Amino acid sequence: MKNQMYPCLWFDGQAKAAADYYCSIFKNSRITAENPIVVNFELNGNKFMALNGGPKYKPTPATSYVIECETQEEIDHYWEKLGEGGRYDECGWLDDKFGFSWQIVPAVLHQFMADPEKAPRVIAAFMKMSKFNIQALVEA
Repeated sequence: MKNQMYPCLWFDGQAKAAADYYCSIFKNSRITAENPIVVNFELNGNKFMALNGGPKYKPTPATSYVIECETQEEIDHYWEKLGEGGRYDECGWLDDKFGFSWQIVPAVLHQFMADPEKAPRVIAAFMKMSKFNIQALVEA
């Protein structure tokens, strides 16, 4: 038996609209099943569930979804699309229009942070950024 794990996102009547929205942003995405309470969907092959659970719970930044991007174009795409109608923050963080938090980060960041000599310069550079700029991190 496979114990697959995936997030369930809580909405107040907006599950279908949110699933459609997210599927429009991510390549290789689709709605896999839906009913009035639950919408199951995939984003880049990752399974999600959207639940119309009512007004009781709201999303918080305590849980965020990290998108590792290979290029600046990918960072720009996700930053602009997911942040539209939401709120942009520092260090690659944003809240989408439904209130869910996302981190849009360059994949190369792990490599830079593993280098004890480069890491402090990279941290100093990205602490001044809202959206990540890969070239500025390379130059740090």
